[in-house]
Amino acid sequence: MAYIEPAPIKDRENPFESMMSRFHIASQALGLDDEVYNVLKSPAKQVQVSLPITMDDGSIKVFDGFRVIHSNILGPSKGGIRYDMSVHMDEVKALAAWMTWKCAVVDIPYGGAKGGIKCNPRQMSSGEIERLTRAYTFAMAEIFGPDRDIPAPDMGTGPREMAWLMDAYSRVQGMTVNSVVTGKPLVLGGSLGRAEATGRGVMVSALTAMEKLRINPYQASISVQGFGNVGSYASLLLEERGCRIVAISDLSGAYYNEKGIPIEEAIAFRDKNNGHLDGFDQAEKISGEDLLTLKVDVLVPAATEDVINTDNAENINARLIVEGANGPTSSTADGIINEKGIMVAPDILANAGGVTVSYFEWVQNRLGYKWSAERVNRRSDRIMKDAFERVYKTSLEYKVSMRIAAYIVAIDKVSKTYKFRGGF
Repeated sequence: MAYIEPAPIKDRENPFESMMSRFHIASQALGLDDEVYNVLKSPAKQVQVSLPITMDDGSIKVFDGFRVIHSNILGPSKGGIRYDMSVHMDEVKALAAWMTWKCAVVDIPYGGAKGGIKCNPRQMSSGEIERLTRAYTFAMAEIFGPDRDIPAPDMGTGPREMAWLMDAYSRVQGMTVNSVVTGKPLVLGGSLGRAEATGRGVMVSALTAMEKLRINPYQASISVQGFGNVGSYASLLLEERGCRIVAISDLSGAYYNEKGIPIEEAIAFRDKNNGHLDGFDQAEKISGEDLLTLKVDVLVPAATEDVINTDNAENINARLIVEGANGPTSSTADGIINEKGIMVAPDILANAGGVTVSYFEWVQNRLGYKWSAERVNRRSDRIMKDAFERVYKTSLEYKVSMRIAAYIVAIDKVSKTYKFRGGF
């Protein structure tokens, strides 16, 4: 099961409204007409199901399951499934919309979707999680499909859950359907390079942005908030390219070393210590809030939503923010960050490496042919760099922030496709 990052103090914002505020600004800059605006702002489909599950003690517990398809204009919808107690429809709607823009900004033929189950997987046995996953799959059997809607892992889920989902869906169809889900174990059709894909995309975005800002990677200091899959791989790959990772954090707190934290040792310590950095002695322990406001060249928020908000945005001292998480900067904090002159490589661009390699996994499953890790990495790096250059060029053309530029690129692609396809 994937490591779950801590829930930070958040702005009191509705995540869907937060996404919509950026969508509205970008739509105005683009001169989007009302017809297309109304189509793109509304989710295509929202599904909520009740899942009665037999727990290990024999009791029946009912869980709420969600799936939102925001758009299928560019192709089948794509998006993860998260298992967390904070899951609710507005969050899932916002994440589904983000997936639409994320797929469009890196120019892959997917629409956006997201799903989730309101549960606490850390308090459930493996058997309970398996029964829950299979029940959810059966309930969504008419929604999912390799040409309709393709789920993937998210917070609280991983390859194990995707294997159960693939098997349950395949049983309904009466044949093995590997391509219904991505993020699977390698033996079930998973792709090489998938585990590190999101972190690798963050690395490519960070290095490309540093080039624009004339920051020398060999002299750059970086703070990484969240040391789960995305944060740890991003840290390791940036360190390999000469950067100095001075701070990392997880549930147990934040850890700072001005001379640089040895990331391989930190990962090894975490993996031996039940997924936590508590007791890591190669760095000084500081508060999570202090990590966010350190004077560094690059800040990588790689945990959850709204960690940069109106309470702390004024105190951010990084020259560049590269968003490894979805929605780590609240919309109310955007203006403050922009006024401070901080460049932001936004989430729908910077963390799109994961969905890019998920797309590669789906392509390989459809072809029945597995690519080498070198081919996966080379192609994903090229897509991420091209997407960054496209967004950067748009930000200069429209004189807007990188975030709004990313939305402009994405909305422009989806709206033009909609116009060619037409409505009813």
